[in-house]
Amino acid sequence: MNRILILRGGAIGDFVLTLPALKLLRDRFPKAHLEILGYPRIAALAEKRFYADAIRPIESASFARFFAKNAELPPEMVGYFRGFDLIVSYLHDPDGILEDNLKRCGTAKLLVGPSKLDNSAHAAIQLARPLEALDLHLEDSAAYVYPSDEDHNLARRYLGKKSTPTVALHPSSGSETKNWAVENWIELGRLLLSAGYELLVIAGEADEKRVGILESAWIGKPVRFVKHQPLPQLAALFEGGFFVGHDSGISHIAAAAGARCILLFGWTDPAIWAPTNKDVTVLRAPDGKMENLGVATVAAALRARGLTS
Repeated sequence: MNRILILRGGAIGDFVLTLPALKLLRDRFPKAHLEILGYPRIAALAEKRFYADAIRPIESASFARFFAKNAELPPEMVGYFRGFDLIVSYLHDPDGILEDNLKRCGTAKLLVGPSKLDNSAHAAIQLARPLEALDLHLEDSAAYVYPSDEDHNLARRYLGKKSTPTVALHPSSGSETKNWAVENWIELGRLLLSAGYELLVIAGEADEKRVGILESAWIGKPVRFVKHQPLPQLAALFEGGFFVGHDSGISHIAAAAGARCILLFGWTDPAIWAPTNKDVTVLRAPDGKMENLGVATVAAALRARGLTS
């Protein structure tokens, strides 16, 4: 196998959950050129960081033609797909139109993964199942990311020299129903600050409202707000540190980077969606409702990890 292409859309967590499958391919075919057709901002976690040699943007008009039945396929894309020995697609293709068009390109081997997951097994196991056709079987469902030297250098420059320990918090997720109340985050932060910790608050574009409330609550406190940071550099910031978050893609990155994580889950099933890395503690909200998860419960979990007095 000389050239492998992975087609992967989805959100950050979806991508990270696919990394164990990519590791199977990389370990079996260490000299193969492995490429990802996906969202560059997310796929950067893998590019030249163990998994992928290159990435290509998925958002192009020429590729969109592959989702049209009996479409006239762009010759340059036909040649591109024909140049791979193996293509693994995780794209939503309920009618098999993409699959048929890829086969029209003369692709040597095409494997189709699940675009939607069920409750049959952990998400990483489900995503690796197509590779069983290559006699590749997933034994470790934990995902790992490998920040580059440049990522580490940027993280060190960002953090500077600190005399006090730091805890990273990500108080948001892709769904408001997964989020712990912002008042609880304020109280948790107060406990950590009073115990002598500095805080790193991770924020993306969708987190501005919640983060604005926290910025107002913690004026003058040793809290740094990390906004719109490239994902590989976030991974480097998390490495070996402490992290508290929800069921979110950022939490998956923190776990994959080796952070000691406490993750707050509500209605989503951690048996399917939680990172399985050894340093991850999952707190499931009673009855699956985040409002039933008290600050005292999270504080007790922090004490068990040695984070608070």
